[in-house]
Amino acid sequence: MVKAASTFGRTGSHDFILLRASAIIMALYTIFMVSFLVSAEAITYATWTNLFAHLGMKIFTMLALTAVLIHGWIGIFQVLTDYVKNTGLRAFLQYAVCVALIVYWLAGLLVVWPVEGV
Repeated sequence: MVKAASTFGRTGSHDFILLRASAIIMALYTIFMVSFLVSAEAITYATWTNLFAHLGMKIFTMLALTAVLIHGWIGIFQVLTDYVKNTGLRAFLQYAVCVALIVYWLAGLLVVWPVEGV
């Protein structure tokens, strides 16, 4: 059996579980952020900074960004393998998306991690 080197998971069922797990993490993060925005009296710089100054929020945000990375990679791999038949073009598009996802994750790390409370 030939294994595809460009898939994130080892098997289709592994990818299925990763997609569902990452979707749950992203949904929980979205619910948390929406409830915070709705329940906060006024969103000021101090409120926002103090929220992201907590270690738990930094970890939760990086976990959500990691979930976006996993979800995006598996999703784009499945779409490209279904619709782009030219191997060279598909490889280039997968590479470009992979680089973009890693850059997004690193940007999130560089933005969120150094935040200190006001």
